[in-house]
Amino acid sequence: MPVEWQPVRQSRTHELVLQSIEQRVFAGELRAGDRLPPERELAPVLGVSRSALREALRVLETIGVLVAQPGRGPDAGARIVRNPDDALGRLLRLHFALGSYGLHDVLEARVALERSSFEAAARHASARDLDEAEGFVARMGEPGVTVSEFNEMDTRFHVCIARGSGNALTSTLTSAVRESVRPLILRALERVEDWPTAAAALNAEHAELLALVRAGDGAGAADLVERHIRNLHGTLVDGSGTES
Repeated sequence: MPVEWQPVRQSRTHELVLQSIEQRVFAGELRAGDRLPPERELAPVLGVSRSALREALRVLETIGVLVAQPGRGPDAGARIVRNPDDALGRLLRLHFALGSYGLHDVLEARVALERSSFEAAARHASARDLDEAEGFVARMGEPGVTVSEFNEMDTRFHVCIARGSGNALTSTLTSAVRESVRPLILRALERVEDWPTAAAALNAEHAELLALVRAGDGAGAADLVERHIRNLHGTLVDGSGTES
């Protein structure tokens, strides 16, 4: 069924355009995968300038609701998407850097999310998810792994397990929260004097976590991941003097 668009008021125009699009999403008239009409058609229907429409579309693209494809042809224009992971991570990183959330708040959120995801992954993770996680553990255990490479694989490992939980929202939130503290953890790890020893100790816990998930021991995995997160924050991050 074609979406019926209505003109919007001219005050704070781009926000009213946002409101108009949001209302159609909430009403189920716009769904993931739907393409918006071209700017030259949508702007006059809404009764706004194309510049105001573009501003609203840029906001939606920034928060991960749509993707804009420039040019002409069947793939051109703005399309509603369902992939908020990167946008959520970017927003959380910015708010964390601005002090909107304290380190303690982020720590407790990580603990709650990852306890849930590891426990659920022990019941629901596929062999493919677990094999992928094992690949990250193997790469973190390679001789000469750099801090940056380790941090990248560490993030992917935790997100992979969250994805294996079978809960898409948990996976997205875990990814966003883990990404929000990734720069902080990287800076803390870079200050470690004996990096090879620290990397081996951290990765031994990753290997044990994976073994518990493979064995279906959700409670054991949940307890260990909480200790893993709290020890990392306590010995590396809290000691770095970055928490306000």
